[in-house]
Amino acid sequence: MSAIRRRTLILGASALALAGSLAACNGSANGAAVGADDMVLGEANAPVTLIEYASSTCPHCATFHEEVFEELKTNYIDTGKVRYVFREYPTAPAPVAVAGFQLARCGGASPEQYFTRLGELFRQQRAIFATGTMEGVRQKFLEIGGAAGLSEEQVMQCITDEQGADRIRRIVDAGNRDFGITGTPTFVINGQKVEDPTVVTYAGLSRLLDAAGAN
Repeated sequence: MSAIRRRTLILGASALALAGSLAACNGSANGAAVGADDMVLGEANAPVTLIEYASSTCPHCATFHEEVFEELKTNYIDTGKVRYVFREYPTAPAPVAVAGFQLARCGGASPEQYFTRLGELFRQQRAIFATGTMEGVRQKFLEIGGAAGLSEEQVMQCITDEQGADRIRRIVDAGNRDFGITGTPTFVINGQKVEDPTVVTYAGLSRLLDAAGAN
């Protein structure tokens, strides 16, 4: 991805202004409260709330969503055991990560639509990186958006909407303040940041969720 120059084609300066506070992709009560910027699945009264801070450009996040998320959703979220909260925390290259989140939200997407699009961004992450140019990234986003029923105009309006960078700045600032986020994916269970490295596996995550009361 190093060949992609960080210029103003996708969310430009606003996205790049995030760089100083972003975490690397490496494997308090107020912070645990669900807010308007969050994307949420599951019952509001579930016994366990799981928060994930992740980036659409983070390979480790892509691996988690490809290998663990569907099982988590089937066995915990859909059964009412876990309320799942996703928080957008972009890693480099920031403009691409922010634009990806904007694409996922485009057109007032429902949580289900959002996670379907996010899953496709993760699935095609390597192909997006392989384009090597911002124009190549733009074409991939148009392709993914088109498959989701979005027009080229809709996609471009969404990925260049400066409000997206403002939203993500709020999420990043709050995550740093409340949980000291240092990498993605990072998980928080019932208000407590998870330090156990096995959380990125289904076996480890299910054990932690059960211990928190999801069993």
